[in-house]
Amino acid sequence: MDGQLLTGESLRFVHSLRSHGEKIAVVAPDGSRLTYLDLAARVSAAAARLGPVRRLVLVATSGDLDTLVTYLAALHGGHPVLLADGENQHHLDTLIDRYDPDVVAGPTPQGWRLRERRSGAAHVLHPDLALLLSTSGSTGSPKLVRLSSANLQSNADAIASYLDIRDTDRAVLSLPMHYCYGLSVVNSNLTRGAAILLNPHSVAEPEFWTFFRRHEGTSLHGVPHTFDLLDRVGFDRMTLPSLRYVTQAGGKLAPERVRAYAELGEGRGWRFFVMYGQTEATARMAYLPPEFATSHPAAIGIPVPGGSFDLAPSDHPDEGELIYHGPNVMLGYAESPADLALGRTTTALSTGDLARRTPDGLYEVIGRRSRIIKPYGHRVDLDRAEDLLRDKGYQAACAGTDETLIVAVLAGQDTTAVRDLMADHLRLPVHCLQVREFGEIPRLGNGKVDYPQLLKSLHADRADSSERTPRSVRAVFTAAFPGTRITDGDTFVGLGGDSLTYIPTALALERVLGHLPPDWPTTSVGALSARQPRRRRLTPIDTEILLRAVSITLVVGTHIGALHLRGGAHLLLAVAGWTFARFLLSAPAGGARIARSAARIAVPAVLWLLWRTQASDDVRLSNVLLINNYVRGGATGYWFIEVLVQTLLLLALLFTIPAVRRFEQRHRFGAAAAVLGVALLARLFADDAHGFPESAFTTHGAAWFFALGWLAQRASTSSRKLTVLAVMTLLVPGYFGEPGRNLVVYGGLALLMFLPSIRLPRPAARAAGLLAASSLYIYLTHYAVFPALLPHFAPPAVLAACLGAGIVAWILVQRMAVACARILPGRAALVKLSNLHLDR
Repeated sequence: MDGQLLTGESLRFVHSLRSHGEKIAVVAPDGSRLTYLDLAARVSAAAARLGPVRRLVLVATSGDLDTLVTYLAALHGGHPVLLADGENQHHLDTLIDRYDPDVVAGPTPQGWRLRERRSGAAHVLHPDLALLLSTSGSTGSPKLVRLSSANLQSNADAIASYLDIRDTDRAVLSLPMHYCYGLSVVNSNLTRGAAILLNPHSVAEPEFWTFFRRHEGTSLHGVPHTFDLLDRVGFDRMTLPSLRYVTQAGGKLAPERVRAYAELGEGRGWRFFVMYGQTEATARMAYLPPEFATSHPAAIGIPVPGGSFDLAPSDHPDEGELIYHGPNVMLGYAESPADLALGRTTTALSTGDLARRTPDGLYEVIGRRSRIIKPYGHRVDLDRAEDLLRDKGYQAACAGTDETLIVAVLAGQDTTAVRDLMADHLRLPVHCLQVREFGEIPRLGNGKVDYPQLLKSLHADRADSSERTPRSVRAVFTAAFPGTRITDGDTFVGLGGDSLTYIPTALALERVLGHLPPDWPTTSVGALSARQPRRRRLTPIDTEILLRAVSITLVVGTHIGALHLRGGAHLLLAVAGWTFARFLLSAPAGGARIARSAARIAVPAVLWLLWRTQASDDVRLSNVLLINNYVRGGATGYWFIEVLVQTLLLLALLFTIPAVRRFEQRHRFGAAAAVLGVALLARLFADDAHGFPESAFTTHGAAWFFALGWLAQRASTSSRKLTVLAVMTLLVPGYFGEPGRNLVVYGGLALLMFLPSIRLPRPAARAAGLLAASSLYIYLTHYAVFPALLPHFAPPAVLAACLGAGIVAWILVQRMAVACARILPGRAALVKLSNLHLDR
């Protein structure tokens, strides 16, 4: 065993943190700032926790401050670090099984956790070994690149040199740290005393640019797909006065786009660097000086400082396989724990790329020696992909380009299953996969697969359209977020999911997997896809979905006299607060996002009520404007929607204040408690005199139920849950004074806190999901249905008719939205509108 501690003093970007003093080192996702002294203190504390014995530390990255601190702390203590994708549970489990790390650190539903699997070291660790990175993460291979401290520091110095990184720079980290490109941004900027902006958003989101501008980002880094998104969001029209330079790597960007971005930078005052590298070279091997980008946009440029290129002899004097030499060349590969004891086994890096040297001394990649493609920056070994398919029992062949992977299968094989397998294991978006059926896979005269013939079919129409019916996790997410490219690392919450799309997505995933984990909204697509489908007679359903179904049934049943148990509307209000906290506040929430959620409830309600003004005498303009709970001139039955929309609009105004957003992110339970306190104070002003129950119908009288649900959702520990139970015990019975209502509200919230899911027979679970999903339409339409039916039919039959009418209305709206999406612009918004239900 290797129990000796090595300090890794050659890593200046780790050990010299304190030398940068009070300069800003990191801006966390919540906007809080850490100086270099703050960061150094956290790193030292985490290093002390890792202990004096040199051990293998696996860090499951998540793009947050804990990931950065743990990575630096392990290097500070001389512990070899294995960086893994924290969003890909399948690959994470593979690495843990293969390499048996001594310590595993990463995010959990309870927060960041550092789990020591043993006090000592299980393996012999070479003194030079500092970092392990996956060389082919897209295929899920456990083959790793072994990197030394000298590799990391030399490459960080080279990058900092040619990019001219300064201590006043602020680099936005928009790429994951387990990816060598993203990690190089961290290392090179810390080397120069610059700041790292841990932006939690995608460049396609407005919040990304708000964060970037607020914290004066000076550099932007992306793979080719990043630039697709930049084109989509109108990057060329943005005003970014602090931006100094933009870098691109992770795959080839089309020459015309290189020239366009270089020209854009020249006009806007920032520089555009095209870079070339591989994990085996720590990160970077070459860069294209910005002054050559317009004249030589197809080139990878010149070697980074300290590096050099050779071309292996070939039939052409200026062409051959590109060979790289430099201090950043890896120690070698690791395929088992025994390899962690090895020293240097590689002195020069054969890149596998065919290149030529231009008369200007620039290098240009013209092809690949091996069968490797790189769609969206993910390296895919086509032979390994074929092996994967063969292991799963498919007769298939793979070919492709850096834009598309084509998989040929024999006719009759399940193309949907093949597509899902490739998407899940290769971590590729569905739209860059083509799975085509062949009567016989095309072959050459010598019996080998005719790959050129496969490539000729790349642009043919897809033979399979099975993605229209979601039969996989990825297909469910694609249907839920139309127009969005779904990747393996995406989550329901991260994609902007909220309670409006929650129930349809949950039901569809349940049909695919048979069982959903309680934390599925924050579990990545890759991790969900890796779960084995389980079919049981009893299927778990989220408690909040069941409570919505029960509550809307109680509301309608009580109104028509079929049931005599009140409290359903108030429980719905509390559940709305719960889902508000769970979804809208899962990331830093802005007022605009909350306002959009209010609009998604208000729009269908207003349209329906506008029609009702023509068909009913008691529905007035005050109902249409959703203010009747204060004007009191129309039908009082719509008070619930009025209170809910008004509450969300007030919160939207509140969350436009940056200080409020920061406070909520830092003090989640405290913020909810403060809102509940304010709501209870407002309740004191509710006057139930004059025959009008202000405490039930007005926002200042009833919004405390919403706040109570919010607080219950934030009760993440046993002590906090008991505290919320005590608060409920004090508040709920005194408000109602009715045992039945007390039971409904108190019991419902207690179930939410202590029982996240309930097992029901599959038909019952699906019926509950259908009722919950259509609850808004049931609530709106039942006032038009039961007055016409109740004189002629028994209350239970009328109840069934009211529920059925609401479900039919919801289905019709869904179908209308899908039909409109085919012929009108903004189809994503239309499809989202079809998923409305009464949960906010």
